[in-house]
Amino acid sequence: MDEQEDLVGINEIAAMAKVSRQAVANWRTRFRDFPTPVVELAAGPVFKTTQVRSWLRRRKVPMARVVSLINLKGGVAKTTTTVALAETLAAHFSKRVLVIDLDPQTNATTILIGEKRWKEINGMGWTLATLFKDALDPQNKSFDLKKTLQKGVSDVQGAKTVDLLPSSLDLIDVQDKLASAPTGQFYSVTPIDLLRLAVKPILDDYDIVLVDCPPNLGIITLNGLRISEGYIIPTVPDVLSTYGIPQIVTRVGNFSKEVGEDIEPLGIVITKYQEASTIHVNVSRDLRRRDDPPVFATVVRQANQIAAAAEWQSERRTLKQKYGYGDLATRYIDLAQELLTRLDMQ
Repeated sequence: MDEQEDLVGINEIAAMAKVSRQAVANWRTRFRDFPTPVVELAAGPVFKTTQVRSWLRRRKVPMARVVSLINLKGGVAKTTTTVALAETLAAHFSKRVLVIDLDPQTNATTILIGEKRWKEINGMGWTLATLFKDALDPQNKSFDLKKTLQKGVSDVQGAKTVDLLPSSLDLIDVQDKLASAPTGQFYSVTPIDLLRLAVKPILDDYDIVLVDCPPNLGIITLNGLRISEGYIIPTVPDVLSTYGIPQIVTRVGNFSKEVGEDIEPLGIVITKYQEASTIHVNVSRDLRRRDDPPVFATVVRQANQIAAAAEWQSERRTLKQKYGYGDLATRYIDLAQELLTRLDMQ
């Protein structure tokens, strides 16, 4: 991949925004903050893609919104929150959703397609591990986006618009080697850009993309953040689970400045909440008092049904059948609505 792939012309912008070429020309005339072209060619002006996408987002032009879910501690319901949000956004809000599973534990993958199917595609190399392995051996690339993309993966009725880029346990072996990956003939390939370059052709096929990140701030996580405009921190309201939140905010903030892209903290989601726990009550109150990052109003309580929902079923079921007939499904609907509001989406 070379630097040229970061650039777009008027026709590409029109396709991205689903408007005419003339509409883009009008935007350039009407809006002084429209990105300045990096070069004027005989064929027309050329712009940086990232600047154009950022401008389109500010203008609320419909396009894929990408959000990462991250916490440095495991066991905080990060993956179950990712999957529940994806299924709720599809089934209740009719959104087209892509889940990108970057966590080597592959839990989001097995929840969405089942272990048997995961073993089949993993054996054929149709996972994101192949994408990152290719970076280590660029002369023998084998990543196939079309075959890796799993469509209509959820077992929830009405959530047929959830697609998945699956993970693999093989990512465990790959992630520590990525820092020494070859940078290409023109030094233009960086290990934090691999995912962005790979998913670029399909990103705008979706309304929302949710990235389930590993519980660290390593190179694979940075790949997820690189394509994200914001991130959510699911956390159990206890001392150990919330300890790393300031570090996440600081590190992601520094990364955002370094790559020149806005990656905003959309908020903390309190998970596995137990009303009878004094620690949960006090830590939740402290998080809301500090409001840095802001805390979602919706709280996901501790429930055995969440663990049961992680088991994929061949027969489709409703949200309530999957997440129980208590208030859990309703809470995920409330959380999804809050997320849409924070993204200024309908």
